[in-house]
Amino acid sequence: MNKKGFIIGIMGFFGIGICQAATTNDPVLLTIDGQPVYQSEFEYIYSKNNTENAIDPKTIDEYMELFINFKLKVAEAEAQGIDTTEAFVKELAGYRKQLAKPYLTDNNAIDSLIKEAYARKLKDVEMAHIALQVPRNATAADTLAVYEKAMLAKQRVTTGIPVKKGRKTIQEPEPFDAVAKELSDDPSVAQNGGYFGWVAPFRIVYPLENVIYTTPVGEVSDPVRSPFGYHIIKVLAERPNPGEILVSHIMIMAPKNDGARDAVAKHKIDSIYQCVLNGEDFAELAKKCSEDRGTAAQGGALPWFGTGQMIPEFSDAAFALKEKGDVSAPIRSAFGWHIIKLNDKRKIASFEEIKDDLKRSVERDERIKVAQQSFINKLKKAYGYQENKNGLDDFYQLAGQYALKDSAFMKEAEKLTATLFSFAGKTYSQADFAAYLAKNPNSGQTIPGCIINEKFNAYVAQELTQYENSQLENKYTDFRNLVKEYHDGILLFEISNREVWERASTDIEGITGFFEENRSNYAWDKPHYKGHVIYCKDKGTYKAARAIAKKADNDSIESYLNRRLNDSIQYVQIETGLYVEGDNPAIDRYVFKSGNFEPTEEYPYVFVSGKLLKKLPETYTDVRGSVTADYQDFLEQAWIAELRKKHDVVINEETFETMRQKEL
Repeated sequence: MNKKGFIIGIMGFFGIGICQAATTNDPVLLTIDGQPVYQSEFEYIYSKNNTENAIDPKTIDEYMELFINFKLKVAEAEAQGIDTTEAFVKELAGYRKQLAKPYLTDNNAIDSLIKEAYARKLKDVEMAHIALQVPRNATAADTLAVYEKAMLAKQRVTTGIPVKKGRKTIQEPEPFDAVAKELSDDPSVAQNGGYFGWVAPFRIVYPLENVIYTTPVGEVSDPVRSPFGYHIIKVLAERPNPGEILVSHIMIMAPKNDGARDAVAKHKIDSIYQCVLNGEDFAELAKKCSEDRGTAAQGGALPWFGTGQMIPEFSDAAFALKEKGDVSAPIRSAFGWHIIKLNDKRKIASFEEIKDDLKRSVERDERIKVAQQSFINKLKKAYGYQENKNGLDDFYQLAGQYALKDSAFMKEAEKLTATLFSFAGKTYSQADFAAYLAKNPNSGQTIPGCIINEKFNAYVAQELTQYENSQLENKYTDFRNLVKEYHDGILLFEISNREVWERASTDIEGITGFFEENRSNYAWDKPHYKGHVIYCKDKGTYKAARAIAKKADNDSIESYLNRRLNDSIQYVQIETGLYVEGDNPAIDRYVFKSGNFEPTEEYPYVFVSGKLLKKLPETYTDVRGSVTADYQDFLEQAWIAELRKKHDVVINEETFETMRQKEL
């Protein structure tokens, strides 16, 4: 039996989910060996499973019996120590970890990010930029120098730099593309003058996306930092999102800096375009002529795409096509020449249609850090977080002298003892932070102060999150009950498997005895033939097979025939089973004298070997499924009777009678 499926089933039956907390207003309904079980737990289970649509509704008294049985099995599992085994502890911890995830994030912040992303998807923004790279191992001075260069670039393209001409001082903005070509570290700037094209959410790093979507058309942003360096963004235009398109293309490759090859490629693409205009099949031309090997075999077909997913030249030409079947004139990209055919287009989906996809994108994207930080800020407020503002000064000083991995750094850091921060009545010292740094020395930052800040923020977030995780059962009734019910569900599976299911499948003597005592319960309406159908390749094999079948035990015929008559050639084929009329044509002919079975040419000689059972099965294996299920029920009832004797169950009749009256 599948454990996960069983536990989910138990959860459904016993109402695992949001239960009411056991409070002073929640009376004890019953006790098992003195341990209380509260009214709220039973009421939730009963109300959930006794709905109008319930397949098998139960009375409150019937549910009480089922509930007691459930609790007794769990109590027995605990008595046997199953809840202390390494396997149980590990499995429950895995379930709890999954259950805790939604509680360890700011879901409201995530919802806001999802809505923000969708609002941005409704609008495309056209932009240009100047990118100034910050060196990989930049110092604070290096970073400042790049920032100041970026600010100067902004001044040049907005207000201009004052320049004296004779007696006059002239101050005029410079063309954005000219400044970009002079200053930008973008490798493609010489060709595009800083032009980036149309962008959409998730197509560019989140800090840049924020600036792009909040800068007015025609304006230039302040410098914004990305993993690359600093950027100056100019927003050129906005438009409603045109949705997505499905196109095919034919491509002839040619680098832009090779005039001779470009001329040859242009001649080829023009010739292909003329063929398209003459009515030749676009897909066939793509298969024969396109040099894009990834799409040529599919007739040039590309997947659906939207704004910002293709290079600007290609995307602009594709989105300019209006009607299905329209074909563009040859257009040039950095890769070569293209002819594009529009196959289909669709509008942007509704929020509800793509909400789940947006959520997954948000959770994979850098913007999830916004929600994570929001969650940490809420924890700080909830637990009275206090910070020693000067507590990091010693670490800043050490980081300026040594790398975090340097043993000298750790030797000095271990001497520090001042308080760094506190929350929820617990204090964290510099020594605690030093121990964290020893285990987590790696950083993508290069400036010492930034490294310490990054590590400190991560350490605070870790400790707050771990503490919140430890408090989930106390803070959230639904979480506490859900973990408790997973706990009980796992125990129920293990103890039931041990006491009932595994025993029913391995206790051959017990199930045989049960069958013999209850054989009449399994009587058949129709005769059954128990045996074999043997198909023989020739007459000699047929004679030999019949002789073996007469001497061999019915259960051993198949192995005897295979071992003695079959080698590299299969001289006999055997079908074994329990048949009623209509199950097998050969059985119908030779046993039930019906049908019109005819042997095949390959195996023309056929006979049957076995016995006809008219009313009752011969052994429990003839009705294994039914007997096993009944034997499991038998074992379960006997086990429950034993548990009821072993454990002391006391029902609070006054409380239960009040519940009965409410039900009436």
